Amino acid sequence: MALKAVCVLKGTGEVTGTVFFEQEGDGAPVKLTGEIAGLTPGEHGFHVHAFGDNTNGCMSAGPHFNPHNHTHGGPTDTVRHVGDLGNVTAAADSVAKINIQDEILSLAGPHSIIGRTMVIHEKADDLGKGDNEESRKTGNAGSRLACGVIGIAQ
Repeated sequence: MALKAVCVLKGTGEVTGTVFFEQEGDGAPVKLTGEIAGLTPGEHGFHVHAFGDNTNGCMSAGPHFNPHNHTHGGPTDTVRHVGDLGNVTAAADSVAKINIQDEILSLAGPHSIIGRTMVIHEKADDLGKGDNEESRKTGNAGSRLACGVIGIAQ
């Protein structure tokens, strides 16, 4: 039976979106679909953060979800945070269409992302390839434009 989750993204500005998650079973890849509107055209960092806490806006979501204590990386890197999903690209119409399949995310088990926060960032994620310490933590993706808690879907 497929596991399903959803996240409604809201920010302080115009950025809004919905992300759907589906996993065919524990251990299977997670497929993410949806769209985010109100972005400046170009790449934006897209991450799962540790906490499902948005009491202080997106800042209370904490750091990237990183249960294995790895350095930041890109979605195809073997060493990365579980929450490192790289970038989504907004087209000229300011909408990023999401169609990602990830082998490390899970909707079940001890490292489930359900109850954690999805964040869309201001800038492109450098995938941990930058020449500074911040790159190895956040990918230099900048401020948090919008976020939402990942919840169980029907």
